[in-house]
Amino acid sequence: MTKLRHPSPQAGFTVVELMVVLGILAMLAGLAISNSDKIFGNSQQAVARIFVTESLKLPLTRYNIDTGSFPTTAEGLQALVSAPANRAERWRGPYIEAPGGRLPVDPWGEPYLYRYPGTKNKEGYDVLSKGPDKTEGTADDIGNW
Repeated sequence: MTKLRHPSPQAGFTVVELMVVLGILAMLAGLAISNSDKIFGNSQQAVARIFVTESLKLPLTRYNIDTGSFPTTAEGLQALVSAPANRAERWRGPYIEAPGGRLPVDPWGEPYLYRYPGTKNKEGYDVLSKGPDKTEGTADDIGNW
C-alpha cells in the first residue's frame, strides 16, 4: 500500500522562483505596452481607410442620383449635410449623420479632404485623410484610390 503524502506546512515556492515569475510577467507587460502604439496605430489607419473607401460611397452615390452630380470641390462633403444653394430643389438629405452640422474628422482629428473631379480618380471623386503626420501629399495619406 502506498502512503499518501500530505504537503508539509513548509512546502511552497522559493523566493527565487517567485522572482523569476515576476520577472517574466514584467517582461510580458513591457512588450505589450511598447507595442500598443503599433496595435492602435494600425487600427486608426484601418478606420480611416474604411471611411474613405466604404462609408462615404453610399451617401455620395445617393447624392449623385438625387442631384445629378457629385458635390463640387467647393461644396465639399458639407453638401451631404446641408443643401447647396444651387441644388436645394433636388437635394433629399442629409445623406450622413453630422451632429450639430459638424462633419466627421479622421482618427487624428483632421477633416477629411474631398475633390470632384478627383486628381487620383479622374472619372470620380477623391476622399482622403492626411494620415498620422497630418500633411497632405506624403506616403501615409489614406485615400479612396
